[in-house]
Amino acid sequence: MINEQIRDKEVRLIGEDGEQLGIILIKDAMKLAKEANLDLVKIAPTAKPPVCKIIDYGKYRYELARKEKEAKKKQKITEVKEIRLSPNIDENDLNTKANQARKFITKGDKVKVALRFRGREMAHMSSSKQILDDFFARLEDVAVVEKPAKLEGRSMILFLTEKR
Repeated sequence: MINEQIRDKEVRLIGEDGEQLGIILIKDAMKLAKEANLDLVKIAPTAKPPVCKIIDYGKYRYELARKEKEAKKKQKITEVKEIRLSPNIDENDLNTKANQARKFITKGDKVKVALRFRGREMAHMSSSKQILDDFFARLEDVAVVEKPAKLEGRSMILFLTEKR
C-alpha cells in the first residue's frame, strides 16, 4: 500500500536515508513524504505498528522486480530425458545410448531409461533386467540410480541422476 491507501492511525517510520524516525501519526508521515517529493510505502503490514518507509515507489518496484529476475536466473530447471532400449539391443547400440545418456547427465538432466517389451519379449523379462544393469554399469562414474528398475506396463523403467 502506498500514500492514501494506508489506513492505520500511526506507523513506525523509516526515512529516505534508512534512519528510524520512530512511531508517528499517519498524517505527519504523509506530510514528511510530500515534503521530500517521495511516496509513503507500507513495508511490513503485519508488524505492530506497521512499518512504512519514505521512498520513490516506482524505483522500489523496479528494484523488487530486478531482484526477482536475478533469483530466477540462478535457478536450474532439470529436465527428464528419456532413452528407450529394447531387450535384443546390440553391444554397439547400447554404447551409443550410454554415451547419449552421459551427455544428458553431465548437462544436469535426469535420465529415464525405458526398456520396452513387445509381443513375445514379455516372456523373457527376467533376463532383461541384466541389460539395464549393464547400461548403468557404463555410467557408474557419472550417474547414480535415483529409482531402481521397476516394471510399469510393457516397459521396465530406471531413473538416473548426476552423481554429487
